[in-house]
Amino acid sequence: MGTFVLNDMESSAENVQHDSGFAWRNGVLHAEGVSLPAIAAAYGTPAYVYSAGTVRERFRRLSDAFADVPHHIHFAVKANSNLSVLTLLRELGAGVDIVSGGELQRALTAGFSGDDVVFSGVGKTVGEIEAALEAGVRLINVESEAELLVIEAVAARRQVVAPIAVRVNPEVTVETPHAYIKTGEKGQKFGIPRDDVSRLLDVISDLPHVELRGLGMHLGSQIGNADPLRDALPRLLAAIEVARASGHPVQFMDVGGGLSVPYEPGDVAADIADYATVVRAAARETGLTLLLEPGRYLVAESGVLLTEVLYRKHAAGKDFVVTDAGMSDLIRPALYQAYHGIAAVREVQGAITADVVGPICESGDFFAKNRVLPDVSAGDLLVLQTAGAYAFTMASNYNSRPRPVEVLVDGDRFAVVGARETFDDLVRRERTPLEWRTA
Repeated sequence: MGTFVLNDMESSAENVQHDSGFAWRNGVLHAEGVSLPAIAAAYGTPAYVYSAGTVRERFRRLSDAFADVPHHIHFAVKANSNLSVLTLLRELGAGVDIVSGGELQRALTAGFSGDDVVFSGVGKTVGEIEAALEAGVRLINVESEAELLVIEAVAARRQVVAPIAVRVNPEVTVETPHAYIKTGEKGQKFGIPRDDVSRLLDVISDLPHVELRGLGMHLGSQIGNADPLRDALPRLLAAIEVARASGHPVQFMDVGGGLSVPYEPGDVAADIADYATVVRAAARETGLTLLLEPGRYLVAESGVLLTEVLYRKHAAGKDFVVTDAGMSDLIRPALYQAYHGIAAVREVQGAITADVVGPICESGDFFAKNRVLPDVSAGDLLVLQTAGAYAFTMASNYNSRPRPVEVLVDGDRFAVVGARETFDDLVRRERTPLEWRTA
């Protein structure tokens, strides 16, 4: 979602990406054809609001860029696991990339078949591997020799052959906004070190209940251009060549995801044309089916967090805007020092410099510090932009706060796709009186 200029509605309209699904109309911010104040009036705040049109546009843009090579887009469920968002992507032709048994259950509930699923992650349990084999997933990405041997044992017990891929750590330097979203550098927990790949391929050859069908990599998040791929792809292609020479029936080349989206003023979106040119060339060289695993790119700009201003506060020479949303709803600023654009939903005259903070009893509960904002008052609505990815999926019940409602907008209609939790929901799983047992 584009950056709002806070006190000039004409400038704001120019700075909202035209394909983001969010735009000003008569001084009021709309999600597609629905005003955000109407959503707040219907369902309250805090509320996550998603634009279906933005998801469709992003998917089609990425798919069109790879139209001339065999490919399949597997959405990274960890970015946004709402069932309605998953269903929308399935209808567009996407598969999914999952990292847990819970995400597998979500994918199946949303109507994906097992062959639509790639199962990633460094710490799969025996139960998750069993569930993946039961569902008939397309690939289980292997990230260690120890995991490989567990997959072999589970598949042998079930008397099946597990379809696997090896995740190669290409060990290249990647420039990302935060160290926590780097995954393809040397020393990371992800993937097989590239010097160990040949030996692991020999191990796979001796295991009767696994079959190597793919090799892949994932470099990290917020990658803005194809330069890291230019370094990493030759290392992946070398591993694929070794695997084929060893007789493995490799069908897929997985290049992961990580395409960047703009969060801060001046940020530039991922160069899809350059990215696609580099990746398509590698795919043609191998003749394999290309797998892509975007998450943030497809959904981040589709979402906003809608929140109400509770109070204005002045203390120690500073101004604070206190909202009803907090770090339990959107933890990215506290966890990653991430920037989210903030704007008033209705035109507000004047500006202030303030910290935007939530109600959580933590000093880290803030969305912005020393930010120039509209001169809002209690009762005004704000939006935190670019909140469709790694937002609700990372929400918690800290301070015993119910998680917010999720709303999907499609044209001029809107619906709840995730009900707001209640206080009863917070204690539903807990037991009293206790049913004591002895060993």
